[in-house]
Parts: sequence; structure tokens; C-alpha cells
Amino acid sequence: MSDSSTHDVPTAGELVEAVREFLERDVMNATEGRVQFHTRVSINVLKMVERELQLGMEQSELHTARLASLGVASERELSDAIVSGALDDRLDEVVAVVRATVADKLAVANPRYLGRKPTR
Repeated sequence: MSDSSTHDVPTAGELVEAVREFLERDVMNATEGRVQFHTRVSINVLKMVERELQLGMEQSELHTARLASLGVASERELSDAIVSGALDDRLDEVVAVVRATVADKLAVANPRYLGRKPTR
């Protein structure tokens, strides 16, 4: 995982990874029941954070460019344009932007929903 940061090592990504690995290797095997369930949930949250750190900057840049291609600067503006009918003549483009946005969000939240193997 690469983090470009002005901070020294360990990076935010490395810190998150270390905590996740501790939970996976040590805590999961030493607990059961409710604590083990919450440990599993915590591991999944940390995996999401790792993926967002890894993918987020590029996704954000692509998302901004996709929105700009439709003449809007935010999801709120896109929503308003859809509701008003301002983009009715560009429906294929709107659908492509929305699909790409959802795919990016799923790539962070749970890549398995996209049929992809998680990077973490």
C-alpha cells in the first residue's frame, strides 16, 4: 500500500494494516462470541479504510472528471440536474457516470459485490 504523505513511516496505511493484522492473527483466535463478532466487524472496517487509502485519491480525481463531463461539480448538482430533466438527452452518459461511481464505492466497501477479489 502506498501513501504519499509528508509524514514519516509508518504511514497511515501501514498503521491500519498493523492493527488489522493484529486483530486477524491474535484477537480472532483468542476470542469467541460477541467479542469475536465485533473483532470480525472491526477487521472489515479496517480493510475498507485500507482500500480507501489505496484507491481514494485516484477515484476522487476520476469522479470529479466524470461529473465535470456532465457539466456538474457534485453529486448534489447531478441529482438536481437529473430531477429537473436537464440531462434527459444525455441519459447514456448519466448512467455511465452513476455506474462508475457505484463501482468505485463498492471497490472500497466490498469488492466482492463487483466480482473482484479484494486488494486487502
